[in-house]
This record gives sequence, C-alpha cells and structure tokens, in this order.
Amino acid sequence: MENEKINHDIITAAKQIVLEHDLCDNCLGRFFYKTNKEITNKKLGELIRNQLKIKKVTSKNCWLCEGLIEEIPVFVKIAEDKLKEYEFKTFLIGSKIDENILEKEKKLVELVGDKYAESIKNEINREIGKALEKKLSKTVDFEKPDIMAIVDTCFNTVTLQIASLYIYGRYKKYSREIPQTRWFCKICRGKGCRRCGYTGKLYETSVEELISKKILDATQGDDESFHGAGREDIDVRMLGNGRPFVLEIKNPKIRTFDLTKIEQKINKEHRNMIEVIGLRYSDKAEVERIKKATFNKKYRVVFSCEKPINNEKLKKAVQALPGSKINQLTPSRVAHRRANMVRTKYIYKCDIGRIEGTIAVLTLETESGTYIKELVTGDNGRTKPSIAELINTPCKVLELDVTEIKGE
Repeated sequence: MENEKINHDIITAAKQIVLEHDLCDNCLGRFFYKTNKEITNKKLGELIRNQLKIKKVTSKNCWLCEGLIEEIPVFVKIAEDKLKEYEFKTFLIGSKIDENILEKEKKLVELVGDKYAESIKNEINREIGKALEKKLSKTVDFEKPDIMAIVDTCFNTVTLQIASLYIYGRYKKYSREIPQTRWFCKICRGKGCRRCGYTGKLYETSVEELISKKILDATQGDDESFHGAGREDIDVRMLGNGRPFVLEIKNPKIRTFDLTKIEQKINKEHRNMIEVIGLRYSDKAEVERIKKATFNKKYRVVFSCEKPINNEKLKKAVQALPGSKINQLTPSRVAHRRANMVRTKYIYKCDIGRIEGTIAVLTLETESGTYIKELVTGDNGRTKPSIAELINTPCKVLELDVTEIKGE
C-alpha cells in the first residue's frame, strides 16, 4: 500500500479532519486503521498526509493526543517494572486516558464516522502490549489473562488486576474440635475484641487455615477463600477418601510451586488434625462444579438410647430405611441461619455395625444434604421418620464420621 494511492473516500474523509485540526501521523492514520492493519497508524497517516500534501505535525503539537502517543515507551517501562514482581504467563493491558482527549476524539468520530477508526485507548493498549510481549516473553490474552495492567496515562501509574490461583484437593479431618472454615466473632466481626480474646475468631483454627497457611506463604498471596463440596459439623470427622475442596488464592505473586512438597508439609505439621491429598492446579469452573455437585455420602454413627436397645426393633428400623424417603424440617440447631423448610432426602443403605446395651453403631449411605444427627434423634419430630421414632426410644448421637464422599 505504501506505493499506492489512498482510496478516494478515505482522502475525502481525511480532508475533513485536517481542515479542522492539526493531527500527528498516528492520530490521522488511526481514523482509518481498519482499511489496512498490515501497516502502523503512523505509516498510514504519513501516506495520507503525503497524498494531501500537507505539512507534518509532531505528536507534541497534535491537537488530539497532545504528545501522548510519544509517551508509550514511558508507559511500557512503568508497566514492566510493576509486573516484575509477579509470575505470570499471560497478561492484558488496559488504560485510562484524559477525558479531554477522549472528548476531542469523539468530535472527530462524529465528523467522519467510526467505520474505519480505532480509539486512541485501543492503540495505546495494543502498542504497550506488543512491546511487553517482546520484553517479557509473555503472551497477551484477551480472554483469561493471569494479570491485567491498567496504565493511568495522566499520572504515569499502573494498577494490577491479578487473576486468582485455584488449587483443588481433598481433605480429611481427624479432629472433632475444629470447623471447616474460619468462624469470625459475631461481636467484632473479625476485628478482635475482649469476647474473642482479640483473635477475631470463635475457634482458634480451622481446616481452611491449616491448609491455606502454607499455600499463602508459597504464593505470597494477599488472602484466600475456601470452597468446599459441602461441610461437616465441627464435632464430625471427615475420613475415607476426603472431602473435595478448591482453595482460591487472591493476588498471588507466585503461580507455580511444588504442590507435592506443600502437601507433605501440611500433613506432617498437622497430622493429628487434618490430612490433604491430591493437590493440583484448578480453575474457577471447578469451584462452580463442586458447589453444585450432589455427592452421596457414607457415614458411621454411634448413638445411645435412654434404655437398653431392643435388637429386633432396631433391626426392623434399619431394614425399613433403605430405599425410603425422609422429610426433614430445618434442624433446630441450624434454624437461625438456614431457611425454615422441609427437605425430602433418600436413604440408600443402612446397616447395623454393633449393638451393646444402650449403644449402637450404624453405617449409612444417604443423599447429599441429609442431616444424619436428626435422622437418628428425630429432632423433636422435625425429621420423620427417624431411628428414635421407629424404635420408640429417645436417642442421642455420640459420634459421627463421614466415611466416604461418592461421585468424584
């Protein structure tokens, strides 16, 4: 195209622009960017200017950009310095442009239309991105970049938007004294007060904290969110194959590290409390998957009765449950934080482990979301039928373990 004459329509439109204002070659060419993307806006503007036989205008004297285009190398350096602190494979550039420049650009677009034009913001983003690709040996990604750098061209600053890092695994919980996630103090809401001993928490630690501490240290992230496939009560152990979870690390500086070593460190340091298995890199889509999944679960429950258990009655009760559905009104112990509604759940298997006087052990497989404690006790009639109702004896759960989460 360098040796060809510019299309008559383009020249006509360009004449309207240059009659109104003095533009540098970059700004002039940018209004016709889509006519030929194989050459730069600057070169295209030069060709148009030569054909119109008008004098060259420097970027500094350009009515539109006021020298902004010449500052692109400065923006590249600022962004490069900011990005050096972070590990990433893909990135994207965004920018903030002076409103005065954008208003002037809008006036010219109204004059000649936007059929062939691109915005000054787009050109600046593209040119900074191209330069950084070469300097950093990284790739621009318009869909899901690891990091996005926003260049403020008015103040020569860069802010970063860093994609979260997601790590999938399964955890086992051996302690009956720690919750799955942090429980913030209801009085101070995590700030720290006399009531919580200035910790901001109701419990000293949690599965979330025991797992995330090592990973936060390794990634140098700012914070984390723990996404579990359901949860168990504080006094319930999670055994068997463990519960699936995804740990989201926010604003990580490091994105790749030895997950096997991290797994070993967590398990060694907290071996009497938790164990993690199968750590691997994940993504946001997996968070949605495990949140929506309905995994059947297996349990072992130890309960006691007010009087010695009638073996025959318990056997009949256990035989009646598999294949049946139970109706559970929101348990009284969680009614303050859950919607008060009846949930219908299915019992797939129920077997007696042992019976000794007033103590019995059952193993069960149930639909996801079944309240097992209430299945045993009846919760004053809020769960029907229940073991207590079927054997006509008040029952109390002594121990409950999740022994398997199926479906993964």
